[in-house]
Formats: sequence, structure tokens, C-alpha cells
Amino acid sequence: MSKADDRLIVALDFSSRKEAERLIEKLGDSVSFYKIGYELFYGGDGLALGKQLISEGKKVFFDLKLLDIENTVEKAVKAIAKTGASFLTVHAYPKTMGAAARAAAGTKLKILGVTVLTSLDDEDMMNAGYDRDVASLVGLRAHQASLAKIGGIVCSPLEAAMVRTLISDDMVVVTPGIRPAGAKMNDQKRAMSPSEALEYGASHLVVGRPITAAKDPKKAALAIINEMQNGGTRLA
Repeated sequence: MSKADDRLIVALDFSSRKEAERLIEKLGDSVSFYKIGYELFYGGDGLALGKQLISEGKKVFFDLKLLDIENTVEKAVKAIAKTGASFLTVHAYPKTMGAAARAAAGTKLKILGVTVLTSLDDEDMMNAGYDRDVASLVGLRAHQASLAKIGGIVCSPLEAAMVRTLISDDMVVVTPGIRPAGAKMNDQKRAMSPSEALEYGASHLVVGRPITAAKDPKKAALAIINEMQNGGTRLA
């Protein structure tokens, strides 16, 4: 039986702390790393829950996608760094990443630059006014993230291999849009299986609904860990 693997990050996409805590209890020691995003952070006491998880020895990824003037970003990053969190996202704009890197210096917090959301495709880029396709924009932002010396990149698994060629070896590549065989795509347009994502260069996988909406979340988490560790074999 597989055990917790820090490369698996479970997304606590809930509106209340109680819902999140029920899932955490079900998962028990099978999961060691959790992501807290907008919904839980702003509406479900997510900051306090994150601090509690950290105090209990879990790792926490605050997915806040910060974007503001440099002074504001620096202050926000310093506040998150004090919690002991492992990861924090900012939008991958050069000044934003630079400000975040300065604020996180000397702490354990890794700043992750968000390139292009996994729910977007080339047509969405065009509709948003970009003159680049997804791959080109991800490549540009990965290069700029490397220059800013932040901790890593968030991208779809489809761009992970390319990103690996553009960033330093010590930077992490975090990939949402992970869908095991048979799982629904939901709103993801650029998704991949756990083992494929790792083969393409991902260092960490963010998984939400395939675990959180499963009848047996712990079994689902362990099946994904088993695939991650054994290259495609799944638990029965």
C-alpha cells in the first residue's frame, strides 16, 4: 500500500472550513500536502485552517494568485511567509514575481508564478487580447520566472516538458489539471494523467475533484499515489 507522497497536493476547494476538515479527516495520513485557494481562504476561514495544518506537520500551498503594485505584493508575501506555508502563487508578471521573491527571501516559502490557467486554450488567449498562443505565453512567463529567481512555475502538464528546458533545475513545476483514467474533465481543457505529468517534468501534482468528489477519497488518493510511484499501475 502506498503512503503519503509530498508530490501530491490535494486542492481543498470548499466554501467552509467544516467541509474541508471532513475531507482531511477522511484522508488521514494518506495526504501530506494541501492547497487552499480563493473559496476557502476568503469564505471558509482558510488562513486559520492552513496555519492549523502547518502546526500539525502538513504542508500548505496558498493559491492566491497575487497581482498588485510591488509594495502591496511584498507585504502580502511577508504575511504568508510568517505562516510557515510551503508554496504561494502570484501571477507571472516580472515586477510581481520580483517583488514576491524579495519578500520571500530567507524564508521556506516558495513563490510560484502562474503562467496560463489550465481551463484556457488558444482560442481563449485570442479572445483575451493576447497575440500569443498558450505554449508561447507559458514559455515567455517561465523564462521571466527563472530570471526573477522565484521558486517555481504553475503550468498545465502539457507544457511541463517545455518549461523544464527554460527554468533552473532547483525550480519546481506544479501542474493542476490532473485527471486519472476514467475521471471527468470538468472545466479542464489541458489535462493529463498523474504518471504522464511526472514523465513530462512535473514535480508536484494538484488534484481536486478526482479525490474530493470520490466516494472513497482516501482510496482515490492512494490510487493516484500508487500510479505516481509505479508508473501507471493503479490500486484495485
